[in-house]
Amino acid sequence: MKILIAGGGTGGHFFSGVAVGEAFLTRNSTNEVVYVGTRNGIEARVGPKEGLDVRFITVSGIKGKGLISRLMALIKLPVALLQSLILVARERPLVVIGVGGYASGPVLLAARLLGRTTGIVEQNSVAGATNKILGRLVHKVFVAFPPAAREFPAHKVEITGNPVREGVVQLLTLESTGTVGLGHRCKLLVVGGSQGAHALNVAMVQAVSGMDEAMRGRLFITHQTGTTDEQLVTEGYAAAGVEATVLPFIDKMAEAYRFADLAVCRAGAMTVSELSISRRGAILVPYPQAIYDHQTTNAKMLVDAGAAELIVQDDLLADGLREAIVRLAGSGRALQQMAWNAGELARPEAAAEVVDTMYRLTGVP
Repeated sequence: MKILIAGGGTGGHFFSGVAVGEAFLTRNSTNEVVYVGTRNGIEARVGPKEGLDVRFITVSGIKGKGLISRLMALIKLPVALLQSLILVARERPLVVIGVGGYASGPVLLAARLLGRTTGIVEQNSVAGATNKILGRLVHKVFVAFPPAAREFPAHKVEITGNPVREGVVQLLTLESTGTVGLGHRCKLLVVGGSQGAHALNVAMVQAVSGMDEAMRGRLFITHQTGTTDEQLVTEGYAAAGVEATVLPFIDKMAEAYRFADLAVCRAGAMTVSELSISRRGAILVPYPQAIYDHQTTNAKMLVDAGAAELIVQDDLLADGLREAIVRLAGSGRALQQMAWNAGELARPEAAAEVVDTMYRLTGVP
């Protein structure tokens, strides 16, 4: 069969879609997968590099934008729907799945108008505006976290966890929790998302600068900064005398998780899911401007399970990070318990479950 996977914009949406696409190919290598996004999203930069068949429509977001931006987005909607109708009619997919992001709305609407079997994936614990609307139109809704299920028609919902790419799952599920918290050094992984996070970058430099020499000597930090802050963070750690590997982007995140004792990161949906699959505890700093504050709700899934601590981003962020890192880095037992608790939430078969359900809906053996 041919499958259309629509959405993206951010790594969380796009890589979730790639995981589902890979699972369709694993199910049957003769399947064809086409991805649909926008030229401004991560799918335009990463998709072609990975050899994916990516198509583009012209659409932008409305929620959380200024008046002019909202008006421009509304003007683009009829164009995006027409582009989507043409695309779906030309490609003739049997299944169309939305994974969140601007492109998913018009493509899923076009797919329903043309009689295709449809589904959506909601990665966050709080459903996005586009998915809330689409949930009433599509045949099936796959949610990562139980709180999001309440926002969709109950008979359509399946709780699967977040789809994570098979190669990542295989590496993350290899047993490595026995090494967490052992040895003289504490290995920190700091990730602010695919673009980095300036507030977190600055706060980490300030946090380690305020530690005593013995603690700074115990740390080894791997830090994804984004392109803008790479030099700032590199120089900050060097001045503090902390050994660190600073990168604008980490290509092999699964290996980075496995190397770490503890993560310091945002609370995007895919990050939370990868932490649970990799069995790693975390200090989570939710992005405060996230729509519906969904990152805080995501974070609480791990916090409530005893797998993470939550620190609010404010003027005292550096102090909070310093205190938490010093306390946790000094307790191997605490790090091991957080890692174990994180693993209890893991759903590594999510992508395969999505594919199995869509096969049942289509009636294809």
